[in-house]
Amino acid sequence: MNMTLFPDVVINDETIPSAAIAAEAQNHMAPRDKPGIAWRKAAQALTIRALLLQEANRRALRPDPVELAPGRFETEDEALIRALLDEALRITPVTEEAVHAEWAKDPDRFRSAPLWDVSHILCACDPRDEEERLAAENKAIAMLARLDGGAKAFAAAARESDCGSKAAGGHLGQLGPGDTVPEFEAALRTLPEEGVTPAPVLSRHGWHIIRLNAIAPGQVLPFDTVRPKIAQALEKAAWARASRNFVETLAQGAKITGASLAPI
Repeated sequence: MNMTLFPDVVINDETIPSAAIAAEAQNHMAPRDKPGIAWRKAAQALTIRALLLQEANRRALRPDPVELAPGRFETEDEALIRALLDEALRITPVTEEAVHAEWAKDPDRFRSAPLWDVSHILCACDPRDEEERLAAENKAIAMLARLDGGAKAFAAAARESDCGSKAAGGHLGQLGPGDTVPEFEAALRTLPEEGVTPAPVLSRHGWHIIRLNAIAPGQVLPFDTVRPKIAQALEKAAWARASRNFVETLAQGAKITGASLAPI
């Protein structure tokens, strides 16, 4: 990344050097051919952090790091930002009426997890090895071309799978959300019952051909069951709005060059 194209960021006379922004940019997703997006996201994140820390210091707050997990504590900066937000944000408690209104918008949204009866064929490879990945993909494409969508043909082809499920015709049994790697589940969610993925799906394990044999949709849950989750979601949304408004207020009173808090 050419540093000359990306300047330092200055917030109220505090300089964030371009090297620090470049290091932070590694934590932000962006298209490979558009490194400027990652840079802007990083500059924005560090600008918000600086604004919050400056305000915490202005209020003479003192850090009191808490234990986040056994043996892992907040940094002093994290503790200062938490103390600031605890002091500055005033969140209106979520009412029972608001929770019920959110549920009533579409009760069908709140269901128990579905169950999928799934079979697959795996052409294993290390996705990081380009030659191995391409060879496994070609093998998967050739196997997919032989399938007619039927369960019998799929089970027969699965004898060539690189997964132990080949002994059962590729059958993985009943799966629920979170039971497979994200790429597999994302593809599975797009399939109709008895459908097969139109192209092989790549995961950390290799290329998958996936068949959704059957699905048992989740049942609509009663209000009393989902009430705590709805209340929690509304509280989080309110906190996010309040914190965003607080940061915008700080930014309006600050002198910022080299970064923008506009949505990216």
